[in-house]
Amino acid sequence: MTHVNATRLDNPEGHALVATATRLLTERPDRAAVALRRHTDDPELAQAAMNQATLRAAAYPKFGPDTARMFFTRDGLEQASRAVVAERRADRLAAAGADRVADLCCGIGADAFAMARHGLTVVAVDSDAETADIARANAAALGLSGQVEVRHERAQDTDLTGVDAAFADPARRHAGRRIFDPRMYSPPLPELWRLTEDVDHRVCKVGPGIDHSIIPPDAEAEWVSVDGDVVEAALWRGGVATAPRRASVITGRRVTELTGPGDRQATVGEIGGFLYEPDGAVIRAHLVAELAELVAGRLAHPKIAYLYTDAIHPTPLATGYRIDEVLPFHVKKLRQLVAARRIGRLTVKKRGADVEPDRLRRELKPAGDNEATLIVTRIGERHTALLCERLPS
Repeated sequence: MTHVNATRLDNPEGHALVATATRLLTERPDRAAVALRRHTDDPELAQAAMNQATLRAAAYPKFGPDTARMFFTRDGLEQASRAVVAERRADRLAAAGADRVADLCCGIGADAFAMARHGLTVVAVDSDAETADIARANAAALGLSGQVEVRHERAQDTDLTGVDAAFADPARRHAGRRIFDPRMYSPPLPELWRLTEDVDHRVCKVGPGIDHSIIPPDAEAEWVSVDGDVVEAALWRGGVATAPRRASVITGRRVTELTGPGDRQATVGEIGGFLYEPDGAVIRAHLVAELAELVAGRLAHPKIAYLYTDAIHPTPLATGYRIDEVLPFHVKKLRQLVAARRIGRLTVKKRGADVEPDRLRRELKPAGDNEATLIVTRIGERHTALLCERLPS
């Protein structure tokens, strides 16, 4: 969508056209674009409305009901924080005593709107003119223009006078490719730290794969998962940083946190009757040892993040399995076992083993009415297959 079309859609007629495009996509997706042209004699505007309808459909899992009133760009939607993550971040800033926040690289406005709804005043800036226009239109559509001032300017040029908190979400893609080195973000992470060094509370989103060795020693590094998927990481500095490492696991609206130094090693021992697979946020935050203490668990291999216990310890921080069979990894014998147990719904997982789960599942030829999970891993140095039953969440 072009900058002109974004502006032209932000009016009653434009909103109506996007609503019509949304309806047509639902009713007749294969002919929606052609049918929409009957509602306007401007093909460019029709295309822009159809783009918005498509983006809103993709945005709903992130934004929920707000989606129907918002505008998006494809890049903006991809980088935007999920509403539940943005709300929790805003809550942390408000609880730390923040009042006026600078949202640097605000994108389409997801975090700025969450902060405003938590009672914060926000100065939101973006260096891209179209993106700033969309953020401004979204603020108006959500009734937040009084709390969110959107500016088209570079983060480097933003006046931070009177600001007591700063949030930055720098671009981490270039030409469609992810950027893993924070020094190559736009703006670069070191520059953002320099720009905000006099601000009381600072937080910057980074890629979840960030190397722990480049995390500032005074920063809290947090990894966030939503319904089992690690969706982002953030570095917190200043008064709002309260732990070296944090894993935040969001399930529905529930948030479960685990904190620690991130440099401990869990005990290594024998397997038990149960296996716990830590959430990805726990693993990324290097907090497996802390989780092991919570579930009275131990590793069977020092570098493989499966925890073994002798009893059930329900936790949102890990997925639990009851171990039914422990076998050497041998495809033919596993195929015989799967057939004997009439397992038709078979999930194959692996860690520390050179297998391809999809290929192995095909080789095992599951058929029948029963369900199981096969975990291929190493116990000590032995490749081992564990036939398991997943425990209730």
